[in-house]
Amino acid sequence: MEFVIEVLERYFFLDREQATTIMLKVHNEGAGVAGIYPRDVAETKVRQVREYARSHQHPLQCVMEETE
Repeated sequence: MEFVIEVLERYFFLDREQATTIMLKVHNEGAGVAGIYPRDVAETKVRQVREYARSHQHPLQCVMEETE
């Protein structure tokens, strides 16, 4: 749980309270929204989070979805 909070603070620039709220949503529901970004920014954030999680041997997943 702490790792997810760290990622949300580091890559999505959320404060501790916001990051904790999203982490709990991910923990309880399996997914949460970290932010809404233009496609190129979202792709970069997904890549950065995946690389960071992998380098720390953490199974955290990060995906982007298009909104309507």
